[in-house]
Parts: sequence; structure tokens; C-alpha cells
Amino acid sequence: MARLLFAASEAYPLIKTGGLADVAGSLPEVLRKQGMDVRLLLPGYQHILDSLEPPTRIAEFEVAGTLVRVVATRLPGTELETWLLEHPLFSQRPGNPYHDPAGHPWPDNADRFLLLSRVAAAIATGEAGLEWRPDVLHCNDWHTGPAIALTHLCEQRPRTVFTVHSLAHMGLFDRATFDRLGLPEHFWQDNALEYYEQCSFIKGGLVYADYITTVSPTYAGEICESPGGMGLEGLLGQRRERLVGILNGIDNGVWNPAIDPYLEYRYGPETLAAKALNKSALQDALGLAPRDDCPLVGIVGRLVEQKGLELILPLLNEILASSVQLVVLGTGDRSYERQLKAVAEANPENMALVLAYDESLAHRIEASADIFLMPSLFEPCGLNQLYSLRYGTLPLVREVGGLADTVVDYSDQTLADGTATGFVFQRPEAGELLACLSRATSLWYDKDTWRQLQLNAMSQDFSWQKSAQHYMQLYSSPA
Repeated sequence: MARLLFAASEAYPLIKTGGLADVAGSLPEVLRKQGMDVRLLLPGYQHILDSLEPPTRIAEFEVAGTLVRVVATRLPGTELETWLLEHPLFSQRPGNPYHDPAGHPWPDNADRFLLLSRVAAAIATGEAGLEWRPDVLHCNDWHTGPAIALTHLCEQRPRTVFTVHSLAHMGLFDRATFDRLGLPEHFWQDNALEYYEQCSFIKGGLVYADYITTVSPTYAGEICESPGGMGLEGLLGQRRERLVGILNGIDNGVWNPAIDPYLEYRYGPETLAAKALNKSALQDALGLAPRDDCPLVGIVGRLVEQKGLELILPLLNEILASSVQLVVLGTGDRSYERQLKAVAEANPENMALVLAYDESLAHRIEASADIFLMPSLFEPCGLNQLYSLRYGTLPLVREVGGLADTVVDYSDQTLADGTATGFVFQRPEAGELLACLSRATSLWYDKDTWRQLQLNAMSQDFSWQKSAQHYMQLYSSPA
């Protein structure tokens, strides 16, 4: 049985700030069920350790002169053995794992996540002294990128896979930090961790991994060219033969309108009428006018430039004036939050804004909305459009990254061949977004066609079981 150490900075339901947590909370468990011997390695954040039954200590060892402990628990709702790195850098700090209350990165993030990487590498190479040792080390995003590089300092190292969930976050630190961390001097090179006179943690994975994966096939191509490569397109182009796009999956047990415990009214393809009951319940709960004569548009996610806020904000008043209701859930850039709040307060019957992370409300919006708006400037994979498809909520997306791989634009041809599942526009321009939304809202009144698109969407298979097979094939490929 192949052994896998899956290292990440977050995993749902223990800790979640974005899509990485959904992947780390689902993929390792699916791989375990498909026959792998898996351990999930996470930081032991304070609230995680406080919320669990006393976990079992499995190891205590030194890395780079620092004493660390590793404790074992189960990922809630699974049989997945999860190892938590217990150290004051993580376990004695409440709040967001990456940012302070003002939204600034913790000043010691380099120390914190290099420690996580050192521990992952020590376990993977046997230097931690554990009886269990992986055949494959799979790291994710900049937080664990250095772990891949560190395994190359040892004669005995496992096969390594590094997944880029978003190249926009590189883990950049100055030369003084690099020197203070005590990393080998030869890592300060362009063909190692140096990136335009800074140290880039993500390059530890990009340069040294046996295989690099991204979370959609289209994004794998985009990052090999400018501007998607963000200055790393040369490196990624050189490694193109070892770069694979594997579409993210979703947990069909968590995201399933037929069994979703967060919904007032559960439904499926045969009982789609109940979707309208969820819409009415959400309108009532959020103080929206109880309208069934216009579509409800949902937005769930981080309120940041990447998600297309610069396209949405100039159109808000025009959208709301066109007989559309809008509900927005998320947090992010303070300027965007203020602008959204001003419009919502001026349109209380037709726009609801909840500036929070609320898993329950996210499910209810997916089940209640008619259209899910996701006009991202770039999107490595995206998960909300996959949830929307599952819930018969038609996504409206820009043709980029994983959105291009998962949503098929409505047209006469795609309707006829049964492939249409949503609405797609190309250029990142407000006018194109508005035209696409107008096309979608007009079609909403054609109930028979709309229902056919909903059924098409709900029949799509984006389960993790399918994606996990691609990872298992990669794990067994030649190093």
C-alpha cells in the first residue's frame, strides 16, 4: 500500500480561508478510500487544538534547533489520520492563520511556514525518526513549497508532487529574512528560491518537485505564459513536461441539495420545484422583497480584485434597476466592502450583503439563487461554480482557468446537444459582463429552457473520485 504525506496550511472543517481547505479536506480522504495509506499534516492552530479531544502525541523531535511535537487526530467526519504540528508559532495565536486583525500578514509568517515545511521534509525523509515514512510527499501552495526543496538535501527522499492552487500568492520575503532563516546559500539562485531579489517559498515546489500540478487544465497553460505566469512563466515553461492540470473535485456528500442539512427544503433533479421554496425562505431571512417575478443572483467568495469586483461594482445600480435581486456573502478588500454596503443600504428590498464567512449561508445561497455570478479576472479552478452546477444554479463566469473548463455557454447549439450549463463571457470588461447577465436574465423567463439547463448542470460529475484517479496515476509515474 503506497504511503502519502499530504501537507497543507488549512483543511476543512478544521480551518478554512479558501479553496485550498476544501481540497485538503476532501482529496486525502478520497485517496485513503481508494487504497492509499495517507497522513494529512497541518499546523496545530490554537483553535483546532482547543476544539479537539486531547490528541495523541506521536512524535517529538528537533528541526533546525527547534523542538516540535506532532499529535494525531482524525479529520472530523472522516477516518483520515491527521497530524498536527504543535508549536507556539501556531498553537499560541488565535485568529486568522495568515493575517493579523488589521488584515496584514503576520510578521513571522516566514518562520511559521518554514517550520511547517521543515517538519514535512523531516517526516518525508525519515529524519523525524517516525516508523511511518511516505513514498510520496504532496505539498500545496507557498506555505509548504520549501518542504520540497528541503528534501533534496537528503540522500533518501520520496517522490514529490506540488500543487499550485493560486500563483498569485508566492510567499515572498526579503534577503535578510532568507539569511535569518538559515536556508542553504545555494537556494539563493534564480534556479532555486530567488525571485527578483526576494525569496519565494512557492519556488521551492516549482523548481524541485518531481511533478507540478495545477487545479485545472486551462490554468496549467495560462501560467506558462505572461501575464498568467506572473514572472514565473519562463520557469514553468521549462518544466511544462512535468506540469499537469487536474481539475479540482467537490465532495458530493457535503454539496448535495438532496441531503444538505443547511437547507430548509431539499431537492433534486426530480423535485426542482423545491428550489423556489429555498429562494423564498432566503428572501425572508435576509429582508429582501418576497419576489418570484425576477431572478436572484448570488455571489459567494472573497471580495477581492481577482473575483471581478472591478467589473461588478460599476454595474450594481444598473443591475438592480433591471428587475434583479442580488445577495452577496464574503469578506475582503475594505474598499469593496464599503462600496457594496452603500449600494445594499440604498436598495434594501433587492440587495442583501453579509460581510462574513458563513458556511451555512453559503449553502443556502447556492440552493436559492437562480444565477451564480463569478466574473473572475483569473481563476485557477474555482469551486463555487461547481457547487452551483450541483444545485441547479446556473453559473455566469468569465472564460478563464477552471471556469473555462467547467461551464459550457448557452447557445442554440449547446442547448440542442445537451451540453449547455451556464453563461460565459470572454474579455474582462464591464460591458461584456452586463451583456452576458442580460442574456441570462432574459432566458430565466423561458421556464422550459431554463429547467433544461438546470438539469444539464445537475448531471455533471465533478466528484473527487474522478480527480483522485489522476493523482494516483501521477504518484506512480516515474520520478
